[in-house]
Amino acid sequence: MDLRLYYQKIREASSNITDPYIVMVSRETPDGGKEGICTEVPRALAAKMLVDGIARLAKPEESEAFHQKQADDKRLAEQAAAASRVQVTVLSTDEYHTLRELTPSKG
Repeated sequence: MDLRLYYQKIREASSNITDPYIVMVSRETPDGGKEGICTEVPRALAAKMLVDGIARLAKPEESEAFHQKQADDKRLAEQAAAASRVQVTVLSTDEYHTLRELTPSKG
């Protein structure tokens, strides 16, 4: 393998990618790589993956779906974290009765 040619291909592929981070879609590989897995990688790694033939650039709709899923997953994680931070206040019996007297009854 000619290393100069290999790294030249990587530099060319990197220069063709404009974004600093790019969504890539994996290809099936003989060493167990699964096809269709999306991931966001830096430009240099994306170029190497392209030259090695283990991934391809995601189509715009695939990239948008990936980013939407990431945003949804983040929102769900934040909601789960907020739900785990439930505040509990311990009241004495006297405080409970005082609070109960101050609260208007329903009905």
